[in-house]
Amino acid sequence: MRDPDLKTLRLLVAVCELGNIKKAALQEHIEPSAISKRIAALEAELGTPLLTRGRRGVQPTPAGQALLEHARTLLFTVGQIAQDVAAFGSGTQGHVRLVASASAIAESLLDDVAAFMREPENQRIKVDIEEHLSRDLVRIVEDGSAALGVCWDSIDFHGLATRPYRHDELALAVHAGHPLARFGQLDFAATLAYEHVGLPPATAVHTMLQRAAARAGASLRYRVIVSNFDAALRVVAANLGVAVIPRQVVWTHGGLRDIKLVGLSDAWAQRRFAICHRKNGLAPAGERMAAYLAARAAGRAPASRSRADSCSISRRKNEI
Repeated sequence: MRDPDLKTLRLLVAVCELGNIKKAALQEHIEPSAISKRIAALEAELGTPLLTRGRRGVQPTPAGQALLEHARTLLFTVGQIAQDVAAFGSGTQGHVRLVASASAIAESLLDDVAAFMREPENQRIKVDIEEHLSRDLVRIVEDGSAALGVCWDSIDFHGLATRPYRHDELALAVHAGHPLARFGQLDFAATLAYEHVGLPPATAVHTMLQRAAARAGASLRYRVIVSNFDAALRVVAANLGVAVIPRQVVWTHGGLRDIKLVGLSDAWAQRRFAICHRKNGLAPAGERMAAYLAARAAGRAPASRSRADSCSISRRKNEI
């Protein structure tokens, strides 16, 4: 296949989203016959139909649906390229893409990034934040798809440069009526007699708890696996199990009624996060953000210059 024709891909996306070639033509200011001709040529080149046509309009075929997903991603990336380059012409200082673990995002990271962007000298820096598994975000930073990563510092950073970030503490969330609620602190091993609420197996917390249980000569029994901390807390509030949760997450959520936090005496319950980036090639905006986040976590207020402008931040949530 030749290099994709962006105009044709844009028209295909419009047709699929509107479900009608005439409506897409009106939106894109082009004749319906021209759209049909372009899509027919693309189908001929690929050797497979992309659309099924009926009385109620058109729908993508399985092949068309696969192409549609790629087309949307490609068009988004092209749009971002144009925005990033144009931003420098209007005085914008940069665009930082940051990937972070669920724990980092659920705790202080978003507040720290917002504080960074409020600084006068940073107010024309745009930031995208994406949520990824720790093991995946290291690869994303390593291959240059993102400038910065923030995650638990116990993982293998594969030679990336790191800077200390914030601490957090894992605690046991239990229902107020649960037998363990009477304790102020206990060993994780003491929780293994009870059913847990867990995060997906690919997460760092899941792996760590499995190893801790194995060291105690037992195994974890899960009542339910949920996708995020908020869901875990709600299951605990229903008294359906106990969950190991960052204490700061509960504080961020303002706490939930009927839930008590019990401290864990295990050394691994005290965690530290790190900021990671490639050892060379970090753009000025990324360097400024990395230095700011590290300094803010250490309780140092970075020096501020005086220049005010507009700022924007977007977050894309992919996975925990």
